[in-house]
Amino acid sequence: MSTASSTESSSTEPGASAASRAESPGEGAGRVPGRFGALVDRFGPALGAYTVVKATGLTVFLMLLSHTGDYLKKNPGRGGGAQPWDVLGTWDGIWYQRIAENGYNPELIPLHGWPLASYYENSAAFFPLYPWLMRLVGAVTGLGPYGSGIVVSVVASLVAAAGIFAVAERLGGFRAGVIAAVIWGLFPGSGVEWAVYSDSLFVALSAWACYCVMTRRWLTAGLLALVAGLNRPTAAALIAAVSIAALVALIRRTDGVARPLTAMLITPWGLVWYVTWVGYRMGDWGGYFKLQRGAWNRYFDGGASTIRTIMDVITGHWDFWQSNPVPDLIAIALLMVLPGLLVLLWRTRPPLVLWAYTLATVFLSLSSNQIFGNISRYLLPAFPLFIGLAVALRRVRTSTLIGLFAMPAVAAGWYAGYALFELGIP
Repeated sequence: MSTASSTESSSTEPGASAASRAESPGEGAGRVPGRFGALVDRFGPALGAYTVVKATGLTVFLMLLSHTGDYLKKNPGRGGGAQPWDVLGTWDGIWYQRIAENGYNPELIPLHGWPLASYYENSAAFFPLYPWLMRLVGAVTGLGPYGSGIVVSVVASLVAAAGIFAVAERLGGFRAGVIAAVIWGLFPGSGVEWAVYSDSLFVALSAWACYCVMTRRWLTAGLLALVAGLNRPTAAALIAAVSIAALVALIRRTDGVARPLTAMLITPWGLVWYVTWVGYRMGDWGGYFKLQRGAWNRYFDGGASTIRTIMDVITGHWDFWQSNPVPDLIAIALLMVLPGLLVLLWRTRPPLVLWAYTLATVFLSLSSNQIFGNISRYLLPAFPLFIGLAVALRRVRTSTLIGLFAMPAVAAGWYAGYALFELGIP
């Protein structure tokens, strides 16, 4: 018992790896005293750098919107608004705002003139954690659904960036952690991080759940995976990763029996509860999946639609369902670099939980019938992909890194923002 406790204690210290200690900021003068000061010293550079690149990209995005004025011609909720920043609350953001205001009304309503398998779009396709937090923030601050959604997303994005930093720091040191947080802020699809979308909240839960597994905080990891199941259906990737890591720890008896077993048992219940609740309210236990397929055209097809769309895009046949040329080409470019990112991750020798989570996320992103141009957004939660690249760049001089990231920080306003919201359907 004492040996296990000692092992857990040593492995759960913040920044316990030798690399992170070697590359941590200098000690002494200029530090804020106390625990808060320690948190600032540890996470401040990563969060500061992340905020700078996000603010730069958002500024460019709003400038492009103002330049074209196309948002004034579009239907509100379909990329339009009275002000440029209203676009950040359109598309899925409209549904989250409706849920935050009015709650759910799950129904299976067939479309007239369509096959019986087709139904009206329904808010029950969107999981409840994010709109619950929007409603809470609105009750506390008096902000409306849009403002509350932006607040939740921005705060969650900072928590996510801190979690990505913490995971990368353990694998590659302090500089790698900072770079990984920056790359996440520049990744294609990152425009939703500061929009009325649930992506930032999901990545925050996922990153810290993985970190807790890495530091053997099994109960916390299990609870975070459970909560993530209330946020997005793709939480199945996180649930699987935490459960697999817990099962291996259980078999090897590295952390006893009770904690990994409990983590493994509690992880799926957020996801299970919501899908079951939707089915119960719809009067059909498979209602959630029928709604996803019939109303939103989202369903598992083993990657058939992804392969077919790739062939259409690279041969110039943009006549498929919901084709969006610019986002589609960005998705193709991302798929071209994906193997390289996986190789870089493999070179860092990541723990099992990161491998399982990354591969499961990639699999879910590519194996379903979805909007192809959104692959950049679907892969956004696969944050371990950024860690290998960050570790490879950690020995580059700071001045060179600034020059390297300057143009992507500006260009992200186009490829991660404008292309997603105005030239595609996020």
